[in-house]
Amino acid sequence: MMHCSLALAGALTLFAETARADIWECVDGSGNKRFTNIRSEAAGCRMLNVGPTNTVPTPKPHARNAPPGFPKVDGETQRQRDVDRRRILEQELANEQKLLEQARNELAVQDSMRLGSERNYQRVLDRLEPYKKKVKLHEDNIFNLRRELAGSR
Repeated sequence: MMHCSLALAGALTLFAETARADIWECVDGSGNKRFTNIRSEAAGCRMLNVGPTNTVPTPKPHARNAPPGFPKVDGETQRQRDVDRRRILEQELANEQKLLEQARNELAVQDSMRLGSERNYQRVLDRLEPYKKKVKLHEDNIFNLRRELAGSR
């Protein structure tokens, strides 16, 4: 068994040596720096000590177990919670769609009006800005609710 461990350690050392990357820093006459890992392009360049390149993939995180005493929910209860959550999200989506329609109508009414005090067009834009923000808010809410619904069970 000890002999096998030594062989494995030797193989890993050999592999680590082959995974080392040689990088050279080259400076031209104008002081511009260029880096290369191609030996034939490295004439007159300084070799950098960058150490071995990591060729081992990072481990995937393990699923965490619940701590002792953490409340558990049975499958049927979780399914009912998922159904309730979906129903609530669908109600919120329908409500947001109504609010968006209202906000768009308010914006259209305001956009069609011209007040005598708004000879400068910037004043019109300033007056319309809150209505546009309200429309944008409801559009964003609808987008997020649809995304949430698409990810629900």
